[in-house]
Amino acid sequence: MKTTSLLVVVGMMAMAAAVASHDYGDALAKSILFFEGQRSGKLPPNQRMTWRKDSALEDGFQIGVDLTGGYYDAGDNVKFNFPMAFSTTMLAWSLLEFGKSMESDLQHALDAIRWATDYFLKATSIPGIVYAQVGEPYGDHDCWERPEDMDTARTPYAVSKQFPGSEVSAEIAAALAASSIVFRSTDSTYAVKLLNRAKTVFVFADRYRGSYNDYLGKWVCPFYCDFSGYEDELVWGAAWLYRATKAPNYWNYVVENIYNLGSGRKITNGASSSGGSVTEFGWDNKHAGINVLVSRFINTINSNSSNPFIPKADTFVCSLLPESPTKSVSYSPGGLLFKPGGSNLQHATTLSFLLVVYSRYLKQANRDIHCGNVVVNRARLVQVAKGQVDYILGSNPLNMSYMVGYGKNFPQKIHHRSSSLPSVAQHPGKIGCQDGTAYYNSKNSNPNELTGAVVGGPDANDSYADSRSDFVHSEPTTYINAPLVGLLAYFKSNSRSF
Repeated sequence: MKTTSLLVVVGMMAMAAAVASHDYGDALAKSILFFEGQRSGKLPPNQRMTWRKDSALEDGFQIGVDLTGGYYDAGDNVKFNFPMAFSTTMLAWSLLEFGKSMESDLQHALDAIRWATDYFLKATSIPGIVYAQVGEPYGDHDCWERPEDMDTARTPYAVSKQFPGSEVSAEIAAALAASSIVFRSTDSTYAVKLLNRAKTVFVFADRYRGSYNDYLGKWVCPFYCDFSGYEDELVWGAAWLYRATKAPNYWNYVVENIYNLGSGRKITNGASSSGGSVTEFGWDNKHAGINVLVSRFINTINSNSSNPFIPKADTFVCSLLPESPTKSVSYSPGGLLFKPGGSNLQHATTLSFLLVVYSRYLKQANRDIHCGNVVVNRARLVQVAKGQVDYILGSNPLNMSYMVGYGKNFPQKIHHRSSSLPSVAQHPGKIGCQDGTAYYNSKNSNPNELTGAVVGGPDANDSYADSRSDFVHSEPTTYINAPLVGLLAYFKSNSRSF
């Protein structure tokens, strides 16, 4: 073991020992509550985050389509369907793996998924068209405005047969398929509806291939460009449809197309696409998620098997572990995993989620992983994931929770419009586009607590400025929280094992 790796491991253990055990149940409840703060549309009577009110009630009406509902992705007021669909897929996967541990929070988690899937049913209601986004992003980002007051253009952007967008369409198909499994036991009629739509949307995504970068790049980039190509979403969507149906055609699709991933580099609308890496997973790149998910379907997990999924899933694990000779990530002095790009805690939550899920599959197969000459058992995967979760909740050099409302010390000035502006109840009058600038520049704490929101996190030296303008570190997103829901449910029921 290299000295630097040893220091990281020791540092992580010291941080874990420095604080008392975390209340994973409390954090779980709050991580789900966060999604209520991101809701768009007509809010339901059981809305618990009551400072939020109805917003964007006429989305799609200018073209005769109801596109109300869904989620704002982060601290802005645009509905970006690509990351929204990924967040929904991850919420569904969280429930499929760990739903039994959610207890009283399960219904709230189901509500969070349904808020998205109801919207995606609307966004895919016209054959041959998939709506990819609602809201003109540049106008929106030029304003600091409550969603309840929005007066920027709510332009709907769609992909079609002539102007395809396979990545956003296939990710929506994955979200609908995964969610159909979740609702199968509680609302079979709804589950069938979701699954049927998932099948239709997947056919559309596969038959009319192309990246939405090419046709919507002016509006989706630089916000949510697809940098890894659309092929991974097609395989990801097929994998979820196989899990939902067990139909051989989806399995065959996965096996036949897995080798197409990462086959070349191309540039679309200025976004360079390399096909991605087996060590990546997030709203853009599904590679590691595919290999972990598909490993569940293989009866005998054997690293010497001719299938590519298990060796690639093992490679992913070895890329993360501090003691691995093939580690490709870095760790802060306090033990937080780091990868290039902004909003770093998205990597900590998504990759940790895969570690815990894969550990469960390894347990079923009674198998360890070999990272060079380092032998890794399933408990080590869980230990590393737990270290990341605990860091987020406060086991770090600053003793700061990066989840709003959890613990005594958490971010107060997050980059989030509705949280930072007075609520409608506090300020019934309209706050215009530029009228919010004073609140954005204010040194005061946000007046509305966006409970459960996890921000982008500290820098590589474990420092955090708590600055509203530092959006890379202070902005929460749905795709940070979604996998964390599953992790917290797992540790809520398994904390005594550590």
